[in-house]
Amino acid sequence: MSAILSADDLNDFISPGVACIKPIETLPTAPPQDASLEHEVILDGQQPSTNAPPAEISLTDCLACSGCVTSAEAVLVSLQSHSEVLNSLDSGPALRVLGPDAQGKFSVEGLEDESRNLYVASVSPQTRASLAAACGGGVTERQAGHMLERLLMGPEGLKAGGKFGNGFTWITDTNTARETCLVLGSDEVLNQTSSSPSKPILTSSCPGWVCYAEKTHPYVLPHLSKVKSPQALMGTLLKTTLSRTLGIPPDRIWHLAIMPCFDKKLEASREELTDAVWGGDGKPARGVRDVDCVITSKEIFMLTESRNIDFFSLSKTSPLENTPVFPDPILQDFLFPKRRKGSQPQEAGSSGGNLYYILQDVLARNPGSHLQTTRGRNVDVMEYIINSASGEPIFKAARYYGFRNIQNLVRRLKPAKASRMPGGKPFGSARRPTGKAAGLEHAYVEVMACPGGCTNGGGQVKVDDQVILERRNLGTKPGPDEQKALLAEVDEAYFSSGEEHAAPGSDLNGDQRPDQVAGISPAHIRDTLAHWSRLTGINLERLVFTTYREVISDVGKAKPSDSERVVQLAGKVGGGW
Repeated sequence: MSAILSADDLNDFISPGVACIKPIETLPTAPPQDASLEHEVILDGQQPSTNAPPAEISLTDCLACSGCVTSAEAVLVSLQSHSEVLNSLDSGPALRVLGPDAQGKFSVEGLEDESRNLYVASVSPQTRASLAAACGGGVTERQAGHMLERLLMGPEGLKAGGKFGNGFTWITDTNTARETCLVLGSDEVLNQTSSSPSKPILTSSCPGWVCYAEKTHPYVLPHLSKVKSPQALMGTLLKTTLSRTLGIPPDRIWHLAIMPCFDKKLEASREELTDAVWGGDGKPARGVRDVDCVITSKEIFMLTESRNIDFFSLSKTSPLENTPVFPDPILQDFLFPKRRKGSQPQEAGSSGGNLYYILQDVLARNPGSHLQTTRGRNVDVMEYIINSASGEPIFKAARYYGFRNIQNLVRRLKPAKASRMPGGKPFGSARRPTGKAAGLEHAYVEVMACPGGCTNGGGQVKVDDQVILERRNLGTKPGPDEQKALLAEVDEAYFSSGEEHAAPGSDLNGDQRPDQVAGISPAHIRDTLAHWSRLTGINLERLVFTTYREVISDVGKAKPSDSERVVQLAGKVGGGW
């Protein structure tokens, strides 16, 4: 059970839960449980039982739930915590990757012992920025990344206090997967095919927004981008490549993602993001997850506290040396470039720059065109129009951040209701008072649940967290102004990463690329994706795209019998007893 989740931490709370499909049921008597557990989930309208044990709800059950609609921060979760990371590392000796030898081949030590795993991790730039702000003193995002490497891979980190001295073999930067998602997303919007989502295409990399759409507004699902999020894409890349090149079963490759958002824990639990899709018949099922565990920025300090490690004393000046080589040279250069690009422009936003990249791609494809920006009702709503050289609009897009704004967006997308009157016109939210159709004219909309974007995620370090209170000697409880000041520091670290620039007009390794868009070479990305597909023998669409599903709500419907309810629960996609 994660002890740090509470409704008080939310800045994107939608509404209180009104029902839960996995409550305490009238089932055969269960063994007694620890009475010290605090939380109990109860059917809507049902009185709590004094003798009933507290319900345990896993992340998979919560994702399948059709009752409450809240951010994942409000959900009681029992998996994917810092404790799960330590328990996994202490479960047995880790697999060791050896090589390459003189023939360029790799081998794995300990593969015959089925209790041994290979540990890999991926880290988001928003997390590094949050940790940099927590450190203070001008620590950059890049330096915070070095500190994380020391924690996860170095001898002074988790290896020092572990039962078997285990650490992580590789740590990747999700920026690599992010740039891949940007190219795929732009192709999806600008190169429409019969299988493309309906316009306007909506960003799908925010799991809180996706969960909200699946449970409350299924009519927007045909609009969701099919491109996986950077977290999911990195998980697929690591599991498929390592299992194919090293001969390690996917269930023995343990992937940790460090993210700014608790909702990413639910994303990792999706049946659409398992080896059943890329390694089986292509259909979602309960297989081996591409991401085994997600912890957030603030949980890093719970991880260090559990091992008596002072995170702030870890070296920030230089990366680890003699890290293992990735078992494919092309993907080695792709995942671990010798020189990284510099920071993103602030116009790209703090959520990955999906919309920014598409706008730059449209401008590059239409010489002489120019961008017009219009602010909406608040700072988290913006409209973008690209006009041709002659002044004619050729592309429209928008940005909606925060659930209050998202609710306005989905109302505008709601389909018209047919009139029951003979000859009557459609009515409802799809008509404006002026009589004009209200359907969005935009080709693309970037949607994020958190106001301000991902640097303001629910899992980021907050100003009232103990680690901040102690380091900044804040005697009184800090308020919104102090939190706003800390968020400004996080944004500064995010947009001023301090990383070394590659040569102008080059890719991440300094190779000249004439086709760059916003510092990214689409041709280089596409070539790498094609290589990945050939290497693994898996169709590229299975590797990079995902699907969504409507979750039918039970709220307000007649209560079934106990036996009927058990059958329904057992048959739900992603959940059950």
